Amino acid sequence: MTILKNIQNTLKLSTLILSLFYAPGAFAHKTIGITQIVDHPSLNDIRKGIIEELSHAGYREGKNLTIIFENAQGNPSTASQIAHKFQSLPLDAIVPISTPSAQAMVQQVKNTPIIFAAISDPLEAKIVSSLEHPDGNVTGVADIPPVEEQLDFIMQCLPNLKVLGFLYNPGEVNNIIFLKHLEKAAKEKNIKILKASASKTADIQAAVNSIIEDIDALFIGNDNTIVSGLEVVIKASLKAKKPFFVSDPDSVNRGALAAYAYDQRKIGQQVGRMVLEIFNGKNPGDLSIEKPQDLRTYINPRTASLLNVHCSAIKSK
Repeated sequence: MTILKNIQNTLKLSTLILSLFYAPGAFAHKTIGITQIVDHPSLNDIRKGIIEELSHAGYREGKNLTIIFENAQGNPSTASQIAHKFQSLPLDAIVPISTPSAQAMVQQVKNTPIIFAAISDPLEAKIVSSLEHPDGNVTGVADIPPVEEQLDFIMQCLPNLKVLGFLYNPGEVNNIIFLKHLEKAAKEKNIKILKASASKTADIQAAVNSIIEDIDALFIGNDNTIVSGLEVVIKASLKAKKPFFVSDPDSVNRGALAAYAYDQRKIGQQVGRMVLEIFNGKNPGDLSIEKPQDLRTYINPRTASLLNVHCSAIKSK
């Protein structure tokens, strides 16, 4: 009987040890680097989504996860310096949020897994050479903009739309790609695109003023520069009573009229799941580039009332 009890006690102890070993808090410690080109709510939401997903899986900052975060403050040179820093650190993964940050990383980091976010076209930006088989140490989530659907949504809100203003920073390759697709889609619908550029936030006011009187509505893509100075655009558009359409939900919360866009927090969670795959031993080059799935309508009711514009929600895709 004593032998049986000893065996039972041994089994209980073994079970306890195994349960502790495989408990979330006992995961091997991981260190990741996260960087973004500038501080604005949309990119911040992606970062929060990543951290939430890792925490949900058992990786909690301050316990078994260290996060080194760097903000390039809108400066590509600083983004390059951050890439150099991350290259020298023993990181388990790097997450660059935005095209400029990812471009800086892939140029300098050749071994550490890179999982990018907030990149409209990773092929044109030369982040990867293939969406299906990226190879090397890079993968991620590409929020390829649904330009035709966005334009259809704007036209649904404004049936008599003839001239659509477009603000952008020509220094970011993702904006050039977006504009090219927008102009093609607009041409097919007999809509004129009147563009104005702003290379930095200080240029936004002049850019808006240069076109605001000659357009029916204003539109931006996921432009880090314009979103950083969004309040200037919102104020000008409301003063001129011109509807302002955007490409991210948070900009609608800040006062833009509407967006047909992806949920940024969910994009972050999607990136977080890819990071977990890397933690579990997957090779980033073997993971196909993913696309967001949660595309939906966002409308600011106060702005809609002020402008007397009626937009109907489009069924989520």
